[in-house]
Amino acid sequence: MESFDPNRVTVRSAHFIGGRYIDGGPSAIDVQRPSDGVTYAGLPVADADLVDQAVQDSWSAFKHSDWARCAPRDRARILRRWADLIEADVETLAPLEAVGSTRPIRDAAGWDVPFTAEGIRFYAELADKIGGEVAATRNDHLGMTIAEPYGVIGSIVPWNFPLVTSSWKVGPALAAGNAMVLKPSEMTPFSILRMAELAIEAGIPAGIFNVVQGDGRTTGDALCRHPRIAKVTFTGSTRTGAAIMAACAESGTKAVTLELGGKSPQVVFADVHDLERTARTVARAITTNAGQVCVAGSRLIVQRSIADRFIERLTAIVAELKAGNTWKPDTTLCPIISSREMERIDGIVQRSAAQGARIVTGGQCLSMGNGGGFYQPTILSDVDQRMEAVKNEIFGPVLTVQTFDDEEEAQALADHPDYGLAAGVHTADIGRALRLARGIEAGTLWINRYGRTADFVIPTGGYKRSGIGKDLGRQAYEANLRIKSVLVDFSQEMPQ
Repeated sequence: MESFDPNRVTVRSAHFIGGRYIDGGPSAIDVQRPSDGVTYAGLPVADADLVDQAVQDSWSAFKHSDWARCAPRDRARILRRWADLIEADVETLAPLEAVGSTRPIRDAAGWDVPFTAEGIRFYAELADKIGGEVAATRNDHLGMTIAEPYGVIGSIVPWNFPLVTSSWKVGPALAAGNAMVLKPSEMTPFSILRMAELAIEAGIPAGIFNVVQGDGRTTGDALCRHPRIAKVTFTGSTRTGAAIMAACAESGTKAVTLELGGKSPQVVFADVHDLERTARTVARAITTNAGQVCVAGSRLIVQRSIADRFIERLTAIVAELKAGNTWKPDTTLCPIISSREMERIDGIVQRSAAQGARIVTGGQCLSMGNGGGFYQPTILSDVDQRMEAVKNEIFGPVLTVQTFDDEEEAQALADHPDYGLAAGVHTADIGRALRLARGIEAGTLWINRYGRTADFVIPTGGYKRSGIGKDLGRQAYEANLRIKSVLVDFSQEMPQ
């Protein structure tokens, strides 16, 4: 898609329960467009009673529909039909995604919607390929494990890639035979409603995928604490992830999958084959979605002998970016999700500068004259491990720069005391790359690239405070199944 008129995008300010839209009562949250600050909708907040209605409806659908009991291949067929409908609905879904989020329309249409559909197809294909096993037991016994769905899974997804992260949660959960109640971010709530509507059209039974709107304090907390929720899966900040773990523990133990914050390094050695290509990779890793990405490569660790040349190229590359509304096709620097987040980003930059960091480029809010929130791509040099910009997740287009002389020093700088979500290593020496892949504590490590591809088979998830468990890959599917052990003793003769 080239562009669209944001004032012509129609949204449904409602929940989606039991296969239909449910009026949630008076709007309690104003939903704003980050591109221009315009309030374009109100959002109801699901209280504990409405969350209970959604969960009980999903439980009933799980117990009484054929979804969990049908042949896995039949489930896969319906999920593939759902994926096809999502992909074909790009003219509706992409503007819904772009209008109230930070995703430019070109990216929403060309990447987010197709990626969402393909992720669901990937998990559909696992539905009849992963199950239980026969165990090695004595000859007069039969031991086996049976893989069974949990029941109802609660999911809370973030605002930065609403459709994509929803597919990471709902795809493996439904393919494994579960039902799901999902809470979108209150800042980006509407595209997922359309996704749920298409699930019914595809043939997924009503109630198997329910959506409740609201904030974390009321709706999210009620979802995590509900006794019928057997597992919670979440993508978002480390702080919120800890609160979710506490709520799950206080209301009875539940399984959790948490993809949380990151402070990911990009390590660049002087022997890279193509300095320009590497510089563009590093720049893209911190400016994609204006740095509002969990795995954003926010810490550049570059060999001292090429540092000045490399920083010079980075500065020129980020200067090429064009800030603009998400409904414009030429936007390459998207908005910050809210004015509060922009103030937080700028506060970290300015406090770090006061601590001695040098602002090489950027370091200011951009005024577009239309109420939107944009932040200049920013490079900070002369930083150390004690500075806030190095220690804390910024979630904005801010890159810190540190230099090293040898491999040992590079690894020491790459490891973060708290986070371990992702890392990138750029070098022509494959031995060095593999040593660092072993040595750096991160759940995902990219060599001579940075960022995911459409290879859904590779899982993602963090070490340390960056999370528990995995999204994507076979591991995410298996995490939506619980294992029952069965042992049959046929050593004794059965009575005639």
